[in-house]
Amino acid sequence: MEDKIRAKLEELRVMLQADGGDMEVVGIEGSNVQLKLKGACSGCPHAAITIRDGIQRILRESVDETITVERVG
Repeated sequence: MEDKIRAKLEELRVMLQADGGDMEVVGIEGSNVQLKLKGACSGCPHAAITIRDGIQRILRESVDETITVERVG
């Protein structure tokens, strides 16, 4: 499952990079994903929405419905 998560996150990075941001995978333990937002995304007031309604939702739909995404650092 980790390989599928990483592959999907690489696809999603393009969208963040288009807005001047980026993300770094800090860790993946089972279905728990820890991400660090970088660039414009790191201080964005909508970062929590990006994580929950964007990245987590897409991972749940395309990889596994039990995935949780946590923002760290």
